[in-house]
Amino acid sequence: MSVKSVAAKIFAKVIHNKTQKWVQNPIETQQKVFQNLIASADVTQFGKDHNFKEIKSHEDFAKQVPIRDYEELRPYVDRVVKGEEDILWKGKPIYFAKTSGTTSGAKYIPLTKESMPFHIEAARNAILNYIHETGKTAFVDGKMIFLQGSPILEEKKGIKLGRLSGIVAHFVPKYLQKNRMPSWETNCIEDWETKVDAIVEETFNENMTVISGIPSWVQMYFEKLEQKGNKSVGEIFKNFNLFIYGGVNYEPYRAKFENLIGRKVDSIELFPASEGFFAYQDSQAAKGMLLLLNSGIFYEFVKSEEFFTENPKRYTIGEVELHVNYVLIISTNAGLWAYNIGDTVQFTSLKPYRVIVSGRIKHYISAFGEHVIGKEVECALKEAMENSNIRINEFTVAPQIAPTSGLPYHEWFIEFENEPENLSAFALKIDSEMRNQNSYYDDLIVGKVLKTLVISKVSKNGFQEYMKSIGKLGGQNKIPRLSNDRKIADLLKRK
Repeated sequence: MSVKSVAAKIFAKVIHNKTQKWVQNPIETQQKVFQNLIASADVTQFGKDHNFKEIKSHEDFAKQVPIRDYEELRPYVDRVVKGEEDILWKGKPIYFAKTSGTTSGAKYIPLTKESMPFHIEAARNAILNYIHETGKTAFVDGKMIFLQGSPILEEKKGIKLGRLSGIVAHFVPKYLQKNRMPSWETNCIEDWETKVDAIVEETFNENMTVISGIPSWVQMYFEKLEQKGNKSVGEIFKNFNLFIYGGVNYEPYRAKFENLIGRKVDSIELFPASEGFFAYQDSQAAKGMLLLLNSGIFYEFVKSEEFFTENPKRYTIGEVELHVNYVLIISTNAGLWAYNIGDTVQFTSLKPYRVIVSGRIKHYISAFGEHVIGKEVECALKEAMENSNIRINEFTVAPQIAPTSGLPYHEWFIEFENEPENLSAFALKIDSEMRNQNSYYDDLIVGKVLKTLVISKVSKNGFQEYMKSIGKLGGQNKIPRLSNDRKIADLLKRK
């Protein structure tokens, strides 16, 4: 065992013990975070506007501070972007994470000197937790690759800005610099296809042990490796045994990945966003990710079915229930207050608090009152593929409200790697699983409001071409699993 491996085990134990202190006291931990946030921001413009000095409890906070999304918080953010101080958080941010807005162009998410360390520590601690749980450390002596955005940063009123993954690239600790790939020059390539080709050339002959990124884009990297070497990724990288991912559910990709790799490898799921690093997988055996309650983020939860009512109840960590779909609301030490990030979660465990990402509050299908969410379509597809050689590259679902004939239906756009022998039978399997999970959908089928779902095959690389056509190929961009309209569907029909 190398010196680095021994040191990693010792450090992993230290971090595990430190983590357990707040894991064992979740409610008290969140209360302390809440009090610190309010006390730190009472001198800001937002704090003054919302009477932070009078806020003593969560009930006070819920009365004074309404839930907002980016557009609703934007008047404050715009002032920060213009260079004003003490608006959402004391002083100025040290970075803006620049993300793509669906209605307002670019969004600028502030990162402060208080919030930035948690982004770095959470990613590190996820790996250390894995080491502590499994005892596996050999991977620390190999090369690690993180498929991410360009680290080249712009500047706005003296504040640097860029993609979160590009900002994080500036914080890789020295002890990982020699292991980290790709090179800085390659990482700075903006065009995604050119970048992946360069990464393949750089890494092909290296001892890659850890690979990380959004599954859909790592899949592109794996396919190019396989084409170059004419053998599986596992044969090219014999010591590759840990895949770290986030952004989307891995399950729809798992069969394809195992085929590309040629064997099963351990994986760690992360739940990062520009707004904060919320959770990471802390167990290879238990379902869900450990919600990070001691990371400068105060969490509130609103039941999805109540979210669009006039005054929905806002639950704290001590009030949540298992398997309920909640909209995640955050207040952070970067100055986001009662902020709706758009993700929905479900708790899989309350001791400790573990979550899965169940979808997006804006990504759903309810054209007929069926209330279908991302988790349901992903689970239905996974179950339908079980014990078969069917493999998919990508998929999305949209309603067909006005077909040329017959009843309306849900249309599933699937890019297959290995097609089913009988597409109609496969569609019926998915449909049956959907009906088992969603009683509203089942009622609509039984009542002959909808007919069973229809699969439309997408040609090879059709989803990549679609993402390229809208300027969102690679990086942190991902295909929505669900749409309540036909915008994506109509473009895919042309592929």
